Amino acid sequence: MSQIVSSRRALPLVLCAAASLFSGCKSAPPAAPPPQAMPVQVSPVSFSPVPSSDTYVATIKSRRSSTMQPQVDGNLVRILVKSGDVVKAGQVLMRIDPLKQQATVESQQGTQAQKKAVYDYSKIEVERQRKLYEAGVVSRDTYDQATQSFQNAEGDYLANKALTDTQKRQLAYYEIRAPFNGIVGDIPVHLGDYVSPTTVLTTVDENADLEAYIYVPTERASKVRVGLPVEILDTANTVLTTSKISFLSPQVDNGLQSILAKAEISRTAQILRNQQLVRARVTWSTSPAPTIPVLAVSLIGGQTFVYVATPKGDGYIAHQVAVNLGDTVGNTYPVLGGLKEGDKVIISGLQMLQEGVPVKPLG
Repeated sequence: MSQIVSSRRALPLVLCAAASLFSGCKSAPPAAPPPQAMPVQVSPVSFSPVPSSDTYVATIKSRRSSTMQPQVDGNLVRILVKSGDVVKAGQVLMRIDPLKQQATVESQQGTQAQKKAVYDYSKIEVERQRKLYEAGVVSRDTYDQATQSFQNAEGDYLANKALTDTQKRQLAYYEIRAPFNGIVGDIPVHLGDYVSPTTVLTTVDENADLEAYIYVPTERASKVRVGLPVEILDTANTVLTTSKISFLSPQVDNGLQSILAKAEISRTAQILRNQQLVRARVTWSTSPAPTIPVLAVSLIGGQTFVYVATPKGDGYIAHQVAVNLGDTVGNTYPVLGGLKEGDKVIISGLQMLQEGVPVKPLG
């Protein structure tokens, strides 16, 4: 009986020992390895020359632009060019029916021939009367009358000749000619139309001598001056050409409350045309400022952010920072706030980054 009791008392001890032995054989799970740092390209925030500038809408205008209007009335009988044609100085563009003027010239020429005959006769007659007077055949009064007739005939003939020349020059007005080398604009008239000196026939523009008309607000009057750099931009902010302010109006435009500034356009800027609207960026000054590459910037909910490689322990982590940036200068942004000089902004793998992710800066 005592043996049985001893055995029952020993059983829990054996079970405990077995449980203890079993638990001792089971090993603890290994600790998870630390996440591997992602290699990223970084660029330190550095100081670079940054311009202070403003952008305004500007109009390209040709210094040689002519609106073609006739100087006579009549019907158009020839239109020898079309819109966009390149023409030379003196080239005939259109013709107005000259028949009426030609008839006037021919009539005037006939009258001139009559006046010339009277003039020639009077010239011979006065010479004959002079000789007779000197020979004592006729009186002084007769000679004076012949002289007077000659002078009247001469004056009448010369006046008629001048009128004939004027009518001939008037005939040239029935041909509309290009005033200089240029490009023909829109032609709103048609063959057979009746035109007058108030009718616009077309325009001729020379794109070689262009200027940008920039209206600068009066609050910039103290800064604007001749010689300031100007960049001509398209709607995508691409620089089409560069120039400088070459003229400043001495007066303020009352309607716009602005000052007219002009910038000459290089002859190589063939992409620009007369009356074209562009954007003109006027640079007031240039000074050093911290800059970062455009590739480093992300836009989230209307706010600009960058990732900075921030030291942590023995390595670096990606830290997202909100930044305030200026307008792009080439491939960089000037930093107005949020970063300091020396910060290493990440410029690669941005789509895979998150706050606190280990990174390995390169470059």
